[in-house]
Amino acid sequence: MTSRHPTELRTEILVVGGGLGGVAAALAASRAGHRVVLTEETDWLGGQLTAQAVPPDEHPWVERFGVTASYRELREGIRDYYRRHYPLRAEALRLTELNPGAGRVSKLCHEPRVALAVIESMLAPHRSSGRLTVLHHHRPVAADVTGDRVDAVALEGPDGRVVVSFDYVLDATENGDLLPLAGVEFAVGAESRDEFDEPHAPEVADPANLQGITYCFALSHHEGEDHTIERPEMYDFWRSYRPDFWPGPLLGLLAPDPRTLEPVERTFRPNPEGDPLAVSADQSADAGDKELWGFRRILARGLHRPGAFDSDITLVNWPLNDYWLKPALAVGDEAADGTGNSAVERAHFEAKQLSLSVLHWLQTEVGFPGLKLRHDVTGTADGLAKSAYVRESRRIKAVTTVTERDVSLDLLGPHGRKSHPDSVGVGGYRIDLHPSTGGDTYIDVASTPFEIPLGALLPRRVENLLPAGKNIGTTHITNGCYRLHPVEWNAGEVAGHLAAHALRTGTTPRAVREDHYDDFARVLDRAGVQRHWPDVRGY
Repeated sequence: MTSRHPTELRTEILVVGGGLGGVAAALAASRAGHRVVLTEETDWLGGQLTAQAVPPDEHPWVERFGVTASYRELREGIRDYYRRHYPLRAEALRLTELNPGAGRVSKLCHEPRVALAVIESMLAPHRSSGRLTVLHHHRPVAADVTGDRVDAVALEGPDGRVVVSFDYVLDATENGDLLPLAGVEFAVGAESRDEFDEPHAPEVADPANLQGITYCFALSHHEGEDHTIERPEMYDFWRSYRPDFWPGPLLGLLAPDPRTLEPVERTFRPNPEGDPLAVSADQSADAGDKELWGFRRILARGLHRPGAFDSDITLVNWPLNDYWLKPALAVGDEAADGTGNSAVERAHFEAKQLSLSVLHWLQTEVGFPGLKLRHDVTGTADGLAKSAYVRESRRIKAVTTVTERDVSLDLLGPHGRKSHPDSVGVGGYRIDLHPSTGGDTYIDVASTPFEIPLGALLPRRVENLLPAGKNIGTTHITNGCYRLHPVEWNAGEVAGHLAAHALRTGTTPRAVREDHYDDFARVLDRAGVQRHWPDVRGY
């Protein structure tokens, strides 16, 4: 029996990872007229917004400024989808700033499938033209490297191995998976305090200290019905688990306030009365996480004509189902000796068990058997999101590393702002770190609106690999504010533009920053990439 030869593809730009950064990168490069191959491990493009089922975490100025034009196109496409296809009541239909779920975490809470439909429509003309090829169910397994260049990446797919060669490769994977495969220098976990003089960094570096992951899921509630799931295998463990820094059992409504760490009683009331049009989502004024049902609600029945829906749909991404017992990627000795895969698989199993245990606890002990796990919303057999919500990735060792001193409101002051002469985008969010695998509780502190330096997208050595997501040059601390949806999109979009610009001009990404930044800035300006903030304050 002979082994099958791998399929070989040639493209100008390979984007590995179909999350928000990968989609934005592929869209930018395709619109610039280049041939692109985009890969994705699941059957859904969109990452955080779709396969991970997380409504967007965004800054409070998002409706006016502070995101790229293509990200705004995505947001408005989602709203238009609801206007065209859903039975919205007249008052909701007229809203310019429609929030389909009336959730408090975001001004645009919505169902994952809607975002998926809009993403597919944005990419559709480029797929039809043949410029863009999308490979679903493919993951990177190896890379061919010559000196400081990556020549090809091998991907494992349902029909065997595919080897793609290219001029540029963009790592848009959720965990920065290409970095170790291609021998790119990277950081992982927590840096020591003295490395970058960050006040909230630990005294000693810990590569295995990463923010927890979450397996999100969607729920509706149907009074008088019983949708109780089978008792999860690890239910007894999770029911009795009490973290050292928690005020009670993890499966409970008493949890720390992330900003103050004071114990706060959460409430849970499915399908509350009241007009969802009265809900205001403003993270700078109120985190919105005290009433769990409304926190990440993704469909509000009250926005629609009477009788259209018999329940809201809410998305469960709460303090109760963050998982931090083990790292969800292989680090240190485990990564080096090949034993990391089993540990990672175990971490994901335990994380899924935690989420299912939260649901079973709500159904049986809190007293809501009518809670229905919405497999149809997540598109999975087990009802959980297709992928874990990954907050923290491997990060390139970059030409520029963004540190706490670049973004902290306490350090820079209410009128302070770190300006980067090579800015390629903006973002805004608190430095928000969830409990981590090193045993740390929340770190949630104020930040200033920030810029994204081009140097944070440039590896120190490798010439033709660019990060296109959460793997840019941040630290464990600053990842907490650079990891959100619009910033990941911005980073990916700029990486796509940068690879296209380097191809078109015959230069290198590093030379673009050092010698041709003004030319590249004009490319970004024409594409609607905002590079500087107006006079707004942090929170």
